[in-house]
Amino acid sequence: MIPLGALVAWALVGAGFLNYDTAYSLLWGGDVAHLRQPDFSVPVAPTPHPLATALGVVLTPFGDAGQTLWVVIAFLSLGALAWVTYELGAHWFGPAAGAVAGIVILTRIPVLSFGVRAYVDIPYVALALGAVLAEARGRGPRTVLVLLGLAGLLRPEAWLFAFAYAAYKRDLKLLPWAAAAPVIWMAHDLVLAGDPLHSLLGTRDNAEVLQRTTGLLAVPSTVPRRLGEILREPGLLGAAAGGILVLALMRRKAALPIAAGFVSIAAFCVLAAAGLPILGRYLLLPAAILAIFCGAGMFGWLQLDREDPWRNRWMAIGAVVLLAFVVFAPGQVNRIDDLRGSMGTQQEILSDLHAITDEIPCRPVAVPNHRPVPHVALWTGIPPGEIVSAQLEQPTKGVYLDPANERVRRNFTLDPHDPKTLTASVPPGFQRAAENPSWVVYSHC
Repeated sequence: MIPLGALVAWALVGAGFLNYDTAYSLLWGGDVAHLRQPDFSVPVAPTPHPLATALGVVLTPFGDAGQTLWVVIAFLSLGALAWVTYELGAHWFGPAAGAVAGIVILTRIPVLSFGVRAYVDIPYVALALGAVLAEARGRGPRTVLVLLGLAGLLRPEAWLFAFAYAAYKRDLKLLPWAAAAPVIWMAHDLVLAGDPLHSLLGTRDNAEVLQRTTGLLAVPSTVPRRLGEILREPGLLGAAAGGILVLALMRRKAALPIAAGFVSIAAFCVLAAAGLPILGRYLLLPAAILAIFCGAGMFGWLQLDREDPWRNRWMAIGAVVLLAFVVFAPGQVNRIDDLRGSMGTQQEILSDLHAITDEIPCRPVAVPNHRPVPHVALWTGIPPGEIVSAQLEQPTKGVYLDPANERVRRNFTLDPHDPKTLTASVPPGFQRAAENPSWVVYSHC
């Protein structure tokens, strides 16, 4: 099932590559593998995630193939997310509901977008839902906490899940298991950055630099909109219908998924209160839980007795939800086509960047903004701290990589709010040395 989900994601998008954050994780993993101190002080450095750093260590010996392997893992993570969403839906509300839940979550644009770019949020959601599935199937508490611990090395929201679960079990022996992830994360930051709170402080600083929305007061206006962007209208309709019907008619089955949904939102609020950015990808977990309720809204009636007077009513409501998906299907297909085109364009730009870095005649290397830095560092072996953003410092010698056209300038920015867009000009005295469809190399050696 997991490989099948990965193949479906590939068929839908047809592209996959490392995003800015993951490229840095591979770089830092390489530093650790070679017993070097990772440089977390480079401008706009992303948050280091311990499990991603560990994966970077494992993949470093594979060289350039390590990047391809990471993309394969990213697609398998999408498959795992679809599979565990299906399994939870099937466990609570029947196979038909599970199938709807899995299909819905795998065809949402943000899920596909973050997944094919190898963001750590997708494996985090898969692991967190895997812990919920383990609990639903009566696995031992340690199995649940191991899965939450792994998730907690990718996203700190899992820490609240782990402590809430230990409190629910009322077993003090589980506290060390629940505390493992935050302790490992702080130890990771202490050893590699010299500060156990580096991730927290660095993420807050980046949120300020990139002018991202933060603060608990922004949660009420942001969460519904972001969940709507993920699930779209028919998904929200199905989730609302499923939630109400399950609460009314299957309350016992609703306890665990509703608890998981509330804890996921509570964890999101805690991070917002701590000054961390409010990003849509941080809501993928509650969105996946809502997708399960959407499946219930469409086919949960199959779990009712044939004599139950609500069976036919629920069936009619499920038909309305199904009709909504049919009506909105053309729009969703267009959005997937747009995503396929956008991801293909970014992959082409990265491929051209990779190709042209083989022709760098001298150093130092300057780039137009921060976005290309980790990729150029991966392909050239130049430490990211030695790759200069021309927005911060105009080079006087060496090499400058310039976007070849407006297509690259428009599609290759680090963040919509990034003040350092691709607008730097070619430094005086630099001459054209090489070019391809996306990039031009200027040199002054």
